[in-house]
Amino acid sequence: MVKKYAELYLDARRALLPTEGQFASNVARELICAASGKTAEQLISDRDLYASEEICELAQSFVRRRVAGEPMPYILGEWDFYGMTLTVTPDVLIPRDDTIAVTELAIKKALFLEQNPRILDLCTGSGCIGLAIARRVKDARVTLGDVSPAALRVARQNVGSQRLSGRVKCLTIDVRQPAAPFLGTFDLIVSNPPYVTTAEMETLDPSVRDYEPHLALWGGDDGLDFYRAIVRNFTPALNPGGWLCFEFGMGQDAAVCDLLRRAGYEIAELKKDTADITRAVLARKREEG
Repeated sequence: MVKKYAELYLDARRALLPTEGQFASNVARELICAASGKTAEQLISDRDLYASEEICELAQSFVRRRVAGEPMPYILGEWDFYGMTLTVTPDVLIPRDDTIAVTELAIKKALFLEQNPRILDLCTGSGCIGLAIARRVKDARVTLGDVSPAALRVARQNVGSQRLSGRVKCLTIDVRQPAAPFLGTFDLIVSNPPYVTTAEMETLDPSVRDYEPHLALWGGDDGLDFYRAIVRNFTPALNPGGWLCFEFGMGQDAAVCDLLRRAGYEIAELKKDTADITRAVLARKREEG
């Protein structure tokens, strides 16, 4: 059944009110725009026009998915991060503001590395961190690594959409295995690895637990399995005096810093996120000898 855009919007807002509350109007508008391909301004100017049956069905489908709790980025198929609009699917984590801390820490260091620095983004997911670095550090050569073929497909799409194919490549990399010799060595390794503990997995918000990939969330009983693996397997892939930059979960800063120190790293800087939570660390591999 076809409807005018105004009716479509009002129906969506009404359906979303119980779950979205004061944000129902904005969410309804965004979903109708996504289904129709219109901007918010076009939606207003076309409010008395009839939407096609296909657009009506798609808009209603989007609303049902949102009411069921599915995150907006997965419904829209994209999300903004650090000035980029990136493709996002349920095969990758949704880029969050938390991750700006580790991104800015890595960019700040990368800007002062030697010319044409080699940078490795492990557990890359959508590629958001590595792509943000490549956009800001114009001579950086960046490798995006992930064990998930589906995640790498998303990352490759984002490399293409950001027009960074000349300096950014995607590779299958399992951080639980020693770094392959063909990778060579890097000046900076950055990672937002899985860090949710076994206990925390049980208490995650349903919008995360039921929709985001567990492969990218669960970090072992204490949440630190992937930090240990990266330090163990990829320290040899870091140049002497090179840098390792991690994001971690709330309250994990002391444990991650201790792990790095015991592996021979010097802690250079810790950075808080927008909620004033310590969220990222930059550490330097000691020079040989």
